[in-house]
Amino acid sequence: MANGQWYPPEWPDRIRALSSGELTPATPRRAATVMLLRDSVAGPAVHMLRRRASMAFAGGAYAYPGGGVDPRDDDHLVRWAGPSLATWAARLGVDEPGAQAIVCAAVRETYEEAGVLLAGPTPSSVVGDTTGDDWEADREALVARDFSFAQFLDRRGLVLRSDLLAAWARWITPEFEPKRYDTFFFVAALPEGQRTRNASTEADRTVWIAPGEATAGYDKGDLLMMPPTIATLRQLSSYGSAADALAAAPERDLTPVLAQARFEYGELVLSWPGHDEFTKHIPTGGSG
Repeated sequence: MANGQWYPPEWPDRIRALSSGELTPATPRRAATVMLLRDSVAGPAVHMLRRRASMAFAGGAYAYPGGGVDPRDDDHLVRWAGPSLATWAARLGVDEPGAQAIVCAAVRETYEEAGVLLAGPTPSSVVGDTTGDDWEADREALVARDFSFAQFLDRRGLVLRSDLLAAWARWITPEFEPKRYDTFFFVAALPEGQRTRNASTEADRTVWIAPGEATAGYDKGDLLMMPPTIATLRQLSSYGSAADALAAAPERDLTPVLAQARFEYGELVLSWPGHDEFTKHIPTGGSG
């Protein structure tokens, strides 16, 4: 391939099975991912991790910290700073319990996979240091789902800083994938005093990289990425600072992006509405 677009070889067969009715689409699970930014002399950089090559899904691909929603986080009111749950629900297009769970997932996954925590002891503060044995024990318990993120905040006496996040995009895994996610993409700035680290068991490398540098690596075929990742990187490339990206986020369209597939004139045509660069034409030998 000319670029680094992730494309599983089993997709054509799964698409045929879907179109013939042999495959029933899985229900997408809600998820959240965070584009964590920090400023440098050369402009903003984004924190990315490379998924281990052994991973069944998108092995070797670069992505952002993220993961699925924990249903336990929608039924326990957490200490909350920033926009109200009603405001978040309207922005994300879900109900209030769902909005809380999605925002909790964004903050939790950033902590679990990057060691960065968007929470503080008061509505106007952020923890400055999340290192140490006691913090690590709690982080590992979160990863193991021994307790929910809402319970973690209670244990630590922390307020979730939803005002440090801004919703950016929403992508849904194609219907022909066996595991599907309805993923909300957020943008956030690295809090002062905190540092990222590779805390994920699913990643073999983490980097801070300028969005333009990452997209150039993808275009040359050096960096493997999924369509949502490269699309959001291209969007971030136009901003001169993390603050600029955060300021622009409220105007972003959160209409879900869902891949479409059709057979046409002996080809399988795979496309993502609004993102023509990802369209693929795969010869099938059929008559259309």
